[in-house]
Amino acid sequence: MEIGESGRKARDVMHEGVQCIGEHETLRVASQMMCDLGVGALPICGDDDRLKGIITDRDIVVRCCAHGMDIDQTTAGELARGLIWVDADASLEEALFAMEQHHIKRLPVLEGHRIAGIISEADLAKELPDSKLAEFVHRVYALD
Repeated sequence: MEIGESGRKARDVMHEGVQCIGEHETLRVASQMMCDLGVGALPICGDDDRLKGIITDRDIVVRCCAHGMDIDQTTAGELARGLIWVDADASLEEALFAMEQHHIKRLPVLEGHRIAGIISEADLAKELPDSKLAEFVHRVYALD
């Protein structure tokens, strides 16, 4: 998707102040954090404070509860998968391309190998013209 030469970087549109769930924390802790923070996803960070993945409320329901797994025994790290991210200095166009290509609605932004923020659909809604936002949503939700 071409949005023009805005010069905007991932850091300019990301939501800062993101809290991580530790990779050894249980899914009950993750779900409580999501509830307390009013979010639907949390980055998963390791003991080394590096990003290991991202977990969504849907992951907890579909990949854990629906399969009879125990949310008090299953850890966030067990559900970590397919880590897609962008550098804080990546262009907004690069971030959008990554989200579209991988059909993801939340994109972690890293700076110095540490999580600096997340770009979500809500962040994009503030930045993109309606026509570009509609095009983005169509591509992210499109089936391959």
